[in-house]
Amino acid sequence: QVQLVESGGGLVQAGESLKLSCAASGDTITIINMGWYRQAPGKQREMVAVLISGGTVNYGDSMKGRFTVSRETENTVSLQMSTLKPEDTAVYFCYARARVRAYWGQGTQVTVSS
Repeated sequence: QVQLVESGGGLVQAGESLKLSCAASGDTITIINMGWYRQAPGKQREMVAVLISGGTVNYGDSMKGRFTVSRETENTVSLQMSTLKPEDTAVYFCYARARVRAYWGQGTQVTVSS
């Protein structure tokens, strides 16, 4: 089992920046990929950014150029978000793909006011 704990969410104004962090614990040796998804009210969960083994990063289309995902340590990933927009308001979930299943954090709320 893998446990994921997010931190860093909050309320910001449009145009500001915010950094999220995710710490993984437990059976972390099984983790293949880590990253972030988000879910806005009334919408489906969507990919924000996922680190693929080998250093490749997949970003959601609306996040390219504004969001940066980094592997801070072996078991910690961060999401630096810049030039935030009201449409970025969502619950952001840390994600880890292991050999047999995916894991999700509890989520952290990000609210961007106009």
